[in-house]
Amino acid sequence: MIPSDPLSDETEARAAAFYGRRKGKALRLGQATAIEDLLPRLAVDLSAPPIDPRALFETPVEDVWMESGFGGGEHLIETAKANPEIGFIGAEPFVNGMAKALVAVHEAGLEDRIRMHHADSVPLLDALAPASLGRFYLLYADPWPKKRHWKRRFVDKGNLDRIARVLRPGGEFRFASDWAPYVDWTLARVPRHPAFEWTAEIADDWRRPWAGWPGTRYEQKAIREGRTPAYLIFRRV
Repeated sequence: MIPSDPLSDETEARAAAFYGRRKGKALRLGQATAIEDLLPRLAVDLSAPPIDPRALFETPVEDVWMESGFGGGEHLIETAKANPEIGFIGAEPFVNGMAKALVAVHEAGLEDRIRMHHADSVPLLDALAPASLGRFYLLYADPWPKKRHWKRRFVDKGNLDRIARVLRPGGEFRFASDWAPYVDWTLARVPRHPAFEWTAEIADDWRRPWAGWPGTRYEQKAIREGRTPAYLIFRRV
């Protein structure tokens, strides 16, 4: 059952960035080098939209998937390893997460199939061509638990419109969170959007990770602390 929507349209309006701090502890030498040398080579140029994501890769790819706010890049890297026919775009504004992911991309030899956007993912979504992605991931995004910060949650009407625009029919919006109120918030919004349908048929469809899920450090922390993650798949109709 889809929960009732507890908020007014005014609360949905974006008033600030969807992320918090940009940088944590000092980078190690290899990470700083990756930011300086590798990031410029993998960065998506937003200056000439609309961008065909497949054109970003020198190696031909069958499809392109995007992950918004990939943290340290664990899911991004492992999913790219498991899907050699897919190109990936990762967006992450946090410097330390980007640096860690870049080092992992280089060590895994994935420079030919991963592109990066070191900022909020909204400008990237706006720059991509319509119906150009096959999958969009939002995993363990900041739930902004305080009510005065709810307007900063990434799942809102404006961003659902953006995701719907770039996903092709049959494409998937995959969402995971260990924060039950944010899961409820998402289920109060996405299935009500005319472009999406929730694919779950039985409880295990959202209680268990989807096939090929590699796990993330945020998930491991949530489970250690007694929180139960949910895994939601919405299909672009």
